[in-house]
Amino acid sequence: MARLRGPDRVRAALEALSLDCEVLTLPGSTRTAAEAAEAVGCTVGEIAKSLVFRAGDRAVVAVLSGDDRLDPARLGEAAGEEVGRADARFVRAATGYAIGGVPPLGHAGPVALFMDRGLFRFARVWAAAGSPFSVFAIEPDRLREAAGATVADLRLA
Repeated sequence: MARLRGPDRVRAALEALSLDCEVLTLPGSTRTAAEAAEAVGCTVGEIAKSLVFRAGDRAVVAVLSGDDRLDPARLGEAAGEEVGRADARFVRAATGYAIGGVPPLGHAGPVALFMDRGLFRFARVWAAAGSPFSVFAIEPDRLREAAGATVADLRLA
């Protein structure tokens, strides 16, 4: 059986969670929050960026607004242990996706997922969908519930 491409795996994960979100594959890059916002025609804040960190051998994913900066100390506090940046190899092994396309759900293995409270100021956010050219839109509450995310204050003060 052929291995599914990133966006197809995200599509399958969304379907498995009974989420009717459309995965869009766009001609322009969505690798950064600014590029994604330009590609879909929204503000940078409406982009839900997924940042992968490492806590020992465990993957910790922080999802926050594209216009916010993460405070690693706050993420570590929420995760219950110090976190450090994950390299590209660890990100791919832990999530199944390359940096620039990591979605907030549908990961290859278990991850500890945290969403910043700031995402909830938007009715809808756009998240990566498995490639640097794919995204999907979802309401923050639906994302939190579907992904089993813990909500915390993760932004730099």
